[in-house]
Amino acid sequence: MTIIAALAREPHSNFQFQQVSLAELRPDEILVEIRGVGICHTDIAARDGIYGLPYPIVLGHEGSGVVTTVGAGVTTVAPGDHVVVSFNSCGRCTSCTSGNPAYCRDFAVENYIGTRPDGSRALESEAGPVYSHFFGQSSFATHAVVNQRNVVAVDADLKLAQLGPLGCGLQTGAGAVMRSMRCHAGSSLIILGAGPVGLAAVMAARIQGCSPILVVEPHEARRTMATDMGATHTIDPTADGDLAEGVRRIVPGGVDYVFDTTGRVDVIRSAIAAVGCNAVLGLVGVPSDFSVDLPLNIVSTMQTGLTVKGIVEGDSDPSEFIPELIGHYRAGRFPFDKMITTFPLSAINEAVAAQHRGDVVKAVLVPDADLQDVV
Repeated sequence: MTIIAALAREPHSNFQFQQVSLAELRPDEILVEIRGVGICHTDIAARDGIYGLPYPIVLGHEGSGVVTTVGAGVTTVAPGDHVVVSFNSCGRCTSCTSGNPAYCRDFAVENYIGTRPDGSRALESEAGPVYSHFFGQSSFATHAVVNQRNVVAVDADLKLAQLGPLGCGLQTGAGAVMRSMRCHAGSSLIILGAGPVGLAAVMAARIQGCSPILVVEPHEARRTMATDMGATHTIDPTADGDLAEGVRRIVPGGVDYVFDTTGRVDVIRSAIAAVGCNAVLGLVGVPSDFSVDLPLNIVSTMQTGLTVKGIVEGDSDPSEFIPELIGHYRAGRFPFDKMITTFPLSAINEAVAAQHRGDVVKAVLVPDADLQDVV
């Protein structure tokens, strides 16, 4: 079988479409026809070489679609099922067997090497090998080969094309607040950055009953959206003066929780200066340089009882947490669809540019009839 995929061929270049051939499914694999796939900052970082992946590679890791074929050993879904595709995990290590697949011992091998864990490939082209299995899916394509461990069946009445971001960015932001940090009712929270992950955290904070909920974001439109989704205060870091002083005017005793989506040391340190006693700092923002360190004053950290927590995928077990988020969505408590703008898959490069400019909050690619014309 042949499919059409958007390939990254070199750093900082446009995606290029090509027909590629699929290998035969293995017993635990599933073929999903992609109906929607979110564009995440991680995809662009991977395209630009930050993860050291081989080229050419198919990226995309916030897919949703319809199951078309299943391997002989698949028991979780059947052809015709609607699914959200999330990250992959081994299912054997202590983290996986204890319900913490986001900290799978083999997370890198399952998600970041461009092949199956055993080194084999699922895609080929006339020009040679094509790498894939990014986050166990590589869903910037018409179809994706996935594992039964990283698909979550969803109800067929939902708008399937919009659900893909639940598999990564949205469960990361919401899970950070609801699971990783476990922000409690009445606690104060400051969220650094109002992209999709930060906005998911805003909605989750409202679900948890946090108050006040502060958001730091330079883009006015995103500050407005943060307010619409539940933020009680927004701060423009380019115009509102010293961040710590501004926060302490709102929360005199200092905030209980800080959630960073920026990966910027200067922003994080400013927020740390605004924490109260026994505060928790949650980190999901990835810096452009993996060698960046976050300096902490040892005595101040001890005196305030600050906890610093690294977070992967919101500490989520997707099979449990994605249905929970969908339940909140149905009840009107998690209106993530308000941040989504759809683009045809053939316009992937335009969508990337629009998201980079801040014209849209969350770009989601959907199938289109023009795809054959760009191959």
